[in-house]
Amino acid sequence: MVRVIDSGFGDGLIHNDENRAFRIEQGSVICMLSKRIGIIAAAATVAWSLGACTGGTVGAGSGGSTSGGKAPYIAIVSKGFSAQFWQAVYTGAKNEAAKEGATITFEGPPTEADVEQQITMLTNAIAKHPDAIGFAALDSKAAAPLMQQAKAANIPVIAFDSGVASDIPVTTAATDNKAAAAADAEHLSKLLGGKGLVGMVIHDQTSQSGIDRRDGFVDWMKANAPGITLLPPQYDKGDLLKAADITKAMITSNPELAGLYGSNEPSAEGIVKGIQESGKTGLVAVGFDSGKSQIDGINSGILAGSITQNPIGIGEQVVAAAMKAIKGVSQPKFIDTGFYWYDKTNISDAKIQALLYQ
Repeated sequence: MVRVIDSGFGDGLIHNDENRAFRIEQGSVICMLSKRIGIIAAAATVAWSLGACTGGTVGAGSGGSTSGGKAPYIAIVSKGFSAQFWQAVYTGAKNEAAKEGATITFEGPPTEADVEQQITMLTNAIAKHPDAIGFAALDSKAAAPLMQQAKAANIPVIAFDSGVASDIPVTTAATDNKAAAAADAEHLSKLLGGKGLVGMVIHDQTSQSGIDRRDGFVDWMKANAPGITLLPPQYDKGDLLKAADITKAMITSNPELAGLYGSNEPSAEGIVKGIQESGKTGLVAVGFDSGKSQIDGINSGILAGSITQNPIGIGEQVVAAAMKAIKGVSQPKFIDTGFYWYDKTNISDAKIQALLYQ
């Protein structure tokens, strides 16, 4: 059986907030995040609303009115806004809205630790009486009461990425996160020869995706890898810098550490950064998602491989499911958007390239 042992360090890590700067130009807003790679550029036809570095809202679609017009209005509240994953989800939603003749808004808090701010965003979205809502919960339980409000207002809810602790959402468009995490565990176990000490850097323990990616990984190891010893999971709240600090602390406290698992984009990128800054060699690390830093990490050999989701497909499915709900079309309770393992051997394959975002 897999043993779970103490990690040797507490959770009093320093959280270094990213410095943010906004520059407004004619026809666009450019949001620059220092210490991260990425620039979000919105064309003149897309309206941005940004509030003092407290997250972002973007609207797109057919150009119809969001209140009283012919175009159905879908309000989408995401778990985040700045990460490349969420930008890709927005791209998919925007593209599908254009096909369907819908108008959407897409917003999320600045970090995946901002549960209260996301709840406020959802409350405000319900108050606008959209035709449907797309929602990815940072805290599946905290959001549950608002599902009742949406139901009372006859607003269908489409959950995505992370489910909600409620049966009110019409459907959930997401990766099968337990199966994807199990695939990561299987690949890591094989790479380690079925033995060694493994650490886990998990993005949170409140969203359904965080819970499932932790449990899917742990359950597979317990059932299939008796020679693997797991450290207790550490949580970075979706913060790349905290994930890097956690990684360095694990390396320092556990000289025999053999493997690492990061459960989302910031977690995996933080593992890459932590390994680089520690100077540790010989570690086998696997990740989740496929942003630029992870792709670079795989190409350089710091990451052995990762699971890529289909974020553009998730965004497309949210809008497509919302339109079906608006029209009263019956749908399954879960829409599996798929996942793939990728590493140096297949990163150039066409089917993988289509799912990578950077």
